[in-house]
Amino acid sequence: MIAKRYEPFWRTTSLFDMSKDEWESLCDGCGKCCLQKLEDEDTGEVVYTDLACEQLDIGRCQCKVYATRQEKVASCITLTPEQIDEFDWLPDTCSYRVLKETGDLPNWHPLVVGSQREMLRQGLTVRDYAISENKVEEEEWETHAIKWVHGMPKPYDVA
Repeated sequence: MIAKRYEPFWRTTSLFDMSKDEWESLCDGCGKCCLQKLEDEDTGEVVYTDLACEQLDIGRCQCKVYATRQEKVASCITLTPEQIDEFDWLPDTCSYRVLKETGDLPNWHPLVVGSQREMLRQGLTVRDYAISENKVEEEEWETHAIKWVHGMPKPYDVA
């Protein structure tokens, strides 16, 4: 008898057919979507900053109030399969975006390797560079603009 090969759910289930738990588990926990973003009013271009939402535990890259985040932070974004075609504003390392664009999770994803160790080794989380938005006056946020270069942040001049 030949054993049936196991295929992980993200390869066999469409994004729209995933359970809520499956969808949530696709999040790699990088914390990048919790960084404050600036939008150019004329062009609509979205620029990230290295400023984390006040509710992000930067060291753990987890929301302190995840279950009630929309109540605590009005601008908090909930990613859903219905919005998947709008995910181009997410960094190219975002697992939701990678799965949509390639059909598979990246080889460093916690569901693939069993922990965040590879993400941490490659510097794919915000824990080493993000600072709390509360430490910077909003008028100074532009000086914290960054762009993504292969998943890593680099200073970006928005002027």
